[in-house]
Amino acid sequence: MGRRFGPGLGHGIGVRLAILLATFGIVAMGMVGYTSYASSRAALLGATQRDLLTATQVLGKNFQERIEEVAAQALLLARLTPSLQEGGVMDANDRTHLAQAFTALLEVHPDYFQARLISAAGHGIELVRVDRDATLLLRIDGLHLQEKAHYPYVFNTLKLARGQVYLSDITLNRETGAHAGLDQPTLRVATPVAGPGGAIVGLIVINVDLDTMFARLKKDLPSSHQLYLSNHWGDYLIHPDAALTFGFDRGRRELIQNAFGPVAELIGGRRASVVTTPDSADGRVAAFARLPMGAAADAHFVVIGLSQPLEIVTRQARELGWDTVRMILLLSVAAVLLAAIVSRAVTEPLRQMAHAVRRFSQERVVSELPSDRNDQIGVLARSLNDMQRTIVANIGELDDSRQALRHLAQHDGLTGLPNRALFEDRLRQAMVLARRGNGCIAVLFVDLDGFKQVNDRCGHHTGDLLLAEVALRIQSCVRAADTAARIGGDEFVILLGAIELERDALAVAGKVRAALAQPFELDANTQQISASIGVALFPRHGDSEHALALAADAAMYRAKAAGGNRVQLSAGF
Repeated sequence: MGRRFGPGLGHGIGVRLAILLATFGIVAMGMVGYTSYASSRAALLGATQRDLLTATQVLGKNFQERIEEVAAQALLLARLTPSLQEGGVMDANDRTHLAQAFTALLEVHPDYFQARLISAAGHGIELVRVDRDATLLLRIDGLHLQEKAHYPYVFNTLKLARGQVYLSDITLNRETGAHAGLDQPTLRVATPVAGPGGAIVGLIVINVDLDTMFARLKKDLPSSHQLYLSNHWGDYLIHPDAALTFGFDRGRRELIQNAFGPVAELIGGRRASVVTTPDSADGRVAAFARLPMGAAADAHFVVIGLSQPLEIVTRQARELGWDTVRMILLLSVAAVLLAAIVSRAVTEPLRQMAHAVRRFSQERVVSELPSDRNDQIGVLARSLNDMQRTIVANIGELDDSRQALRHLAQHDGLTGLPNRALFEDRLRQAMVLARRGNGCIAVLFVDLDGFKQVNDRCGHHTGDLLLAEVALRIQSCVRAADTAARIGGDEFVILLGAIELERDALAVAGKVRAALAQPFELDANTQQISASIGVALFPRHGDSEHALALAADAAMYRAKAAGGNRVQLSAGF
C-alpha cells in the first residue's frame, strides 16, 4: 500500500517557512535598529566631545585674555606713580590720586578683591591700598597698612624689570585684614614700579577673585556644564564640590588626574588637550585643556575643564532606539502573519535597508530607501530615511555651532574684525616669514582721540556705531593681505606684512589718521574724532611679538602725549 502525502505536510512546510522568514525578518530588523542606535549614539557622543573641547578652549582663551587685561591694568597703574622714590617717599596728592584710580578699577571690575602699591623699602610696607568689603570699597590707611616683604609675590616681583608682570600661584588668601578676599581663591597680578632714576622702588598688586571671574566667564554655558580648574600639580582649584578644592591647604591632596585619568597626560606635558568618556551610563563626558600661566621659565600652567552628563548626550539616541524597538515589534507581528505571501518582497528591501544603514554608519552616506510601499516595509523605509536625515541635520547643526564658537573665539563681536588672539597668531606667522626672508613688517597701534567724550555725550549705541564705522575706514586703508584688529575699547592694531621701506608704513598710518579725522555721520548726527597712531617696524624696533607690540604701544602714547591726531614712529627699546 503506497504512502500518501496529505495537506498537513504542505501546511507544515508553509508554517516552518513562514516562521523562518519571520525570524529572519526580525533578526534583520533588530540588526538595523541596533546599528542605527549604535551609530547615532557614537555620532552624538563624538560631536559632544568635540563641542565640549571647543567650549573648554574658548573658555581658556577668555581666561587668559582676562589675565592679560589685568596685567595691562597693573602696568598702567605702575605708570601713574611718578613721584614714588627710593625709601618709599611719595607725594600725598599722588597717593590720593592713585587710591582714586584703585577705587575706580574695583568699581568697574567686581572680580577684583584688592589693589595696592607696596614700597620696596620699609620691609615692603603698603603705601596705598583699597579693599573690597562686601558691597563697599575701603581705602586702608595709617597703622592698618602692613609689611609684605616676606610674601613671594612681593620679593619675586621686585626682581623683575620695569614692564614685566608676575603671576602668583592660585591659593586661598590667608593675609589678615584682606576683608572680602580673606580665605578666598585668589590670583595676584603684580608689576614693579620704577622711580625717577629708573631703579625699582615698589610694586603694584591686583588681587583677583577667581570664583567671580569664572562665574562671569561661564555664564553663557548651559547649566548642565560643570567647571574644573587645577594647578600644575593637579590640585583642584575649582570643582562642583567645594570641599574638594584647595586640599593641599587643608593637609590633603585631591588631584584631578585621580578622577579623570587622561588628564595625567596634560599634567606631564605630553598633550595640550584631552577628552574623556565615562565608564558608566551615569557618568559625565569631559574635556580638558592645559593653559600656560606666568613666565615661560617657571613652566607653570593650569588645567581647565568642562563636563556634561552622558545621560543628556545619549537621550536622543535612546529615544530613537525605543522607537526602533516598537517598530520592530509591530513589523514582527505583520511578518508572522504575511511571511508566506510576501517572503520574496520582504527579503530584498530588508537587504537594502541593512546595507544603507551600514553604509550610513561607516561612510556617513545617506541612501534614499524605497518608501512608496504602503505596508510595514514602506513604513520602515520611510522611518529610516527620516532617521538618516535627522541625524545628518543634527550633525550639521553641531558643526555649525562649532564653527560659530570658533569664529566668536577669534573675532570681535561688534566690528567683525579679528580679536587680540587672532591678531597675535597672524603677527607670529608674519614674523616667522619675515625672519626666513630677511623681510620687514610693521605694527600700527591706533588709539582714538575723543571717543570717550562721544560715548559719554551720545551714549553707548552711538559709540558702538562709531567703532563699527572706524573699523570700516581702517579696513579701507589697508591691503587685503594686511590684518586690522580690535583689541579692546577704542584700541585697534594693524599688521602690515612684507613692507620694503619705513615710509610705506608711515604712509599707511597717515592714510588711516586722515580717514579717521573726517567727520562721521551717525544717526543723523555728525561726530568728529581723531587718532593717535604708533608705528613699530620689525626687526628694527623689536625682534619678538611682545617687544614689537610694546614698541608700537609706546609710540602711540607719545603721539597722544604730543596732542593726538598724529603718527609717531617708535624710538625702539
